[in-house]
Amino acid sequence: MSSTAIVNIATLVTNDPSLGDSPLGLLRDAAVVMDGDRVVWTGGTSKAPATDNRVDAEGRAVIPGFVDSHSHLVFAGDRTEEFNARMSGRPYSAGGIRTTVAATRAASDAELEANLTRLLTEALRQGTTTLETKSGYGLTTEDEARALRLAARHTDEVTYLGAHIVAPEYADDPAGYVDLVTGAMLDACAPHARWIDVFCEKGAFDGDQARAILTAGRAKGLHPRVHANQLSHGPGVRLAVELDAASADHCTHLTDADVDALADGSTVATLLPGAEFSTRAPWPDARRLLDAGATVALSTDCNPGSSFTSSVPFCIALAVRDMGMTPDEALWSATAGGAAALRRTDIGRLTPGARADLVLLDAPSHVHLAYRPGVPLVGGVWRRGVRAL
Repeated sequence: MSSTAIVNIATLVTNDPSLGDSPLGLLRDAAVVMDGDRVVWTGGTSKAPATDNRVDAEGRAVIPGFVDSHSHLVFAGDRTEEFNARMSGRPYSAGGIRTTVAATRAASDAELEANLTRLLTEALRQGTTTLETKSGYGLTTEDEARALRLAARHTDEVTYLGAHIVAPEYADDPAGYVDLVTGAMLDACAPHARWIDVFCEKGAFDGDQARAILTAGRAKGLHPRVHANQLSHGPGVRLAVELDAASADHCTHLTDADVDALADGSTVATLLPGAEFSTRAPWPDARRLLDAGATVALSTDCNPGSSFTSSVPFCIALAVRDMGMTPDEALWSATAGGAAALRRTDIGRLTPGARADLVLLDAPSHVHLAYRPGVPLVGGVWRRGVRAL
């Protein structure tokens, strides 16, 4: 265990307004000190205490590591043809999620884990230090359980999503599949997960089915999350708030009642602009949610079909350009907002006692994440106090 000070930081984002300017708690000409895996001090460079190691930021910015609270990384196969057809304006009749389900079932554990670790490394290179990921591409008891076992080797934030779609074998018996998801499959998966999720949408699971699935998961100690209101208006958001779900994810099609529910409850609205980018769907209205007082997170939704990006900076740029967010709001949502969506207080901020997850940007300000979209600005990453990049 050793201590490290990063000094001569042009702009340090703490996400604690009591420590600096604006809701981001901005400190200028700043330093941050890590001891072991924790942040122990922030302040002006001239007042930084002595440490075992010293890193000169040379006038660059430091931000909390990104908290990506929604992804689907345990899968096999490729859906390039589907994306190419969609972007070329041609109808595409392939099986969508079912294509990935078939490939995932056929893959070995080693193949699935190799793809998972490749994507996790890719995300780390772009500043992501905490990442949630889900099952959902197995849709059998055995395949869902192994997906969660593999994910749990690499992250604490693991979500059981047996209710992604109705499994092909149950196409004519959706009630039977709900029984499986809430019965034997749940029993096999619950020991490996922290969360339970359901895709509450036309063509997936309706409100009653979603309620039954989430209630069963909660009885097994899993906390709810919901894929809600992505493709159309529906009951997903209000069900999420009613069940005290940590997050309602997508939130693209919202009524005034949905917005009010999110503003009045503790459920975080997690926006996933990579999905809208990759499907040419309408953008979520982040401004509407923020102005109502809802808590908003930004995440990648990294998956092989509708949002195959692991880049939180890309999602920040989309949110600023097309969803009505300011650069400050987008960064907060991708760090502290993601932490809130995981009900974590030890990440997403750089304050004494927080986990020492931070990113050194090759830029003087976090605003460059939106100002210079597509440019690799991550110059260094510390995770749990250890330099990982």
